[in-house]
Amino acid sequence: MDGPGAIGASDFDELMAPLGPFGVAPVIVAGVSGGPHSLALALLLARWAGARGGRVVAGIVDHGLRADSAAEAARVAGWMTARGIEARVVALGLAAGPGAQERAREGRMAALLRVAASLGAPWLALGQHRGDQAETVLLRGFAGSGPAGLAGMAAARSAGAALVIRPLLGQAPARLEAVAAAAGLAPIRDPSNENPGFTRVRLRAALADPGGEGPAIEALAAAAAAFGQRRVAAEAAVAARIARAVRLHPEGFVRLDLGLLGRDGVAAAALAALVRVVSGAAFAPPVAAAAGLLARGAGTLGGARLMRGGLLLREEAAMAPPVPAVPGARWDGRFLLEGVPPAGCMIGPLGAAGLPLPAWLPASVARTMPAIRRDTVLVVAPGLSYPPYGAQPSCRLRFAPAGGACA
Repeated sequence: MDGPGAIGASDFDELMAPLGPFGVAPVIVAGVSGGPHSLALALLLARWAGARGGRVVAGIVDHGLRADSAAEAARVAGWMTARGIEARVVALGLAAGPGAQERAREGRMAALLRVAASLGAPWLALGQHRGDQAETVLLRGFAGSGPAGLAGMAAARSAGAALVIRPLLGQAPARLEAVAAAAGLAPIRDPSNENPGFTRVRLRAALADPGGEGPAIEALAAAAAAFGQRRVAAEAAVAARIARAVRLHPEGFVRLDLGLLGRDGVAAAALAALVRVVSGAAFAPPVAAAAGLLARGAGTLGGARLMRGGLLLREEAAMAPPVPAVPGARWDGRFLLEGVPPAGCMIGPLGAAGLPLPAWLPASVARTMPAIRRDTVLVVAPGLSYPPYGAQPSCRLRFAPAGGACA
């Protein structure tokens, strides 16, 4: 593993240090595709975690887009097991067609987060490197992203219950390939990474720096780091403003003190982040749109509704249709079903159910809260003492927006 040019143990210790603390005996899931960079990540992490009494679990996702993908996933799992690393293989069964790369990327992330959740692992590690960061900055620049987007991928970000970490983000891919080579592994090469039909592949070819050590990639990585520092400062300002002016309720709504929130750029960014949380969306709306909503004082944006007086809640018309009530189901991107629900039920909006409401809960909010029904019969209304008479339901619906924390 410590061949010429490879990242060594002390190097990796330094890369992990700013992403902690990790506590005693950390359990980390590593996303492993079988390519050289994710293999290097798993090997480096396993040595690092083992020295701290912890362990690494390799999350291997079989996307199903190629005929031999299942065999490749099994081969990678065998490599991991042979090196003392536990492996979990998850099959997605995606269909080929438009947007295959994007669908595979999103499905892989969701699957890896499920593996982390099943293990109670607080961290998911990914193997993106300096070249990946440079490509991301270019893609976002071409798409017209602002400073936050030009910061590229974050070295650490929350994703629901897990923290996604990218310890190798500043490293040249050549150093990671040296780790895999020193371990005697022959990485699997994804042919889609050579397909010029994908924009990212064309950018990679234009950069003409597969080792990730040339001046263009170095400059792009440095730009991402500079924008990243600005993003961290901006996020800290938003978090401080939210802490001062916002009360988030577990029923899925927000009370804003509009005077304390203010009307400046930080206030608009805070409102955009809160809209994402209340709506259950994966991404926040543009800050400029949030600034416009602040100026109007009321209205809808991104699936959320701001009412005069500072009540921010889910927009009823934008709510998702009911979904089957099975363990782990998420309804409307906002509420996660925990426990064992009654059989044959669906999760959907409570609506105008005619239940008595506590004085502090607006009826407009109650209509957007979840309920479990069998056909049209209300079975469970979490947070509203239903069923009555002290009956204890076997499940609960917890507010857990898909996008995670708001800042």
